[in-house]
Amino acid sequence: MTIPASPWWAADRHADRRPALILRNRLLAATRGWFAEHGFVEIEAACLQVSPGNEAHLAAFATEALGACGARAPLYLHTSPEFACKKLLAAGETQLFTLARVFRNRERGPLHHPEFTMLEWYRAGAPYTRLMDDCAALLKLAAATAGVRRFSFRGRDANPYADPEQLTLAEAFDRFAGIDLLATVAGSGQTDRDALARAAEGADLRVAPDDTWADLFSRVLVARVEPHLGIGRPTILCEYPVSEAALACPAPHDGRVAERFELYVCGVELANGFGELTDPDEQRRRFEVEMAEKLRVYGERYPIDEDFLNALAVMPDASGIALGFDRLAMLACGANRIEDVIWTPVVETPA
Repeated sequence: MTIPASPWWAADRHADRRPALILRNRLLAATRGWFAEHGFVEIEAACLQVSPGNEAHLAAFATEALGACGARAPLYLHTSPEFACKKLLAAGETQLFTLARVFRNRERGPLHHPEFTMLEWYRAGAPYTRLMDDCAALLKLAAATAGVRRFSFRGRDANPYADPEQLTLAEAFDRFAGIDLLATVAGSGQTDRDALARAAEGADLRVAPDDTWADLFSRVLVARVEPHLGIGRPTILCEYPVSEAALACPAPHDGRVAERFELYVCGVELANGFGELTDPDEQRRRFEVEMAEKLRVYGERYPIDEDFLNALAVMPDASGIALGFDRLAMLACGANRIEDVIWTPVVETPA
């Protein structure tokens, strides 16, 4: 049997990694303490679910359950604990958080790992702007726990104690790409693919004949916008077009955008927050759109969790957010790869 030259469990390599791993433990303890101090209940969501989530471009790990008589039923490792958390909101919980192990296939790199830790928390009856305040507090907590004044990643740095800059998607597209994003979105939320294609070509970006509006939106965001976010201080990027916020409610002031924001630090996306959609019919419609796109692109689709839609019908108004805990630990430790802050990385598989 051939052993890799320097596996993560080699004593010398572990000794190099251990300080970051111990700091990760301290960050976990501090995070749990912060949520307990603010009246949250910690919950544990089952990893096995009937649906892993219904976002078109997320790939899940599939398995099956065997009944006592040998009957087989498909199950998936969840890509997020979101559905379970919202069911608990429907059950009557009002402030909850979880540090969940989650699983995403086809994802591995400096900022991605097939199994990682997602910090999610939910506030019933609170606006999604309250989550922005939570994010700022947690950044300060992480920095103080690590004993650092600045976060850095690949030559970019930011002051985690500074108040985040708040920037809408429309402002960001205009500032960094010279594109009028909302001119390509109708009042109904319908998107104009050809208008965005012309704007992207004007910004010297590649446009393929089969690109959808969503493809072009992502290309502009990744190539022109994200590299500028969270530099010097954190950035909160908010008011996503409704077509890019499948689980968020529309913004009351403009039906073209939704109550969705993302937190960036040092160019790294850390968190994704929503004012939660609570209309089960609209949620079903959006899931069907996402799964149709998944079928078109990848040749497969995931089931819709009917139990989740039933819970959504009685769930109170709420805000919720998912934060990549390993990425936060990376920034606090000054690590270059997510595996540097994961105790036992998943085995490497062929590319």
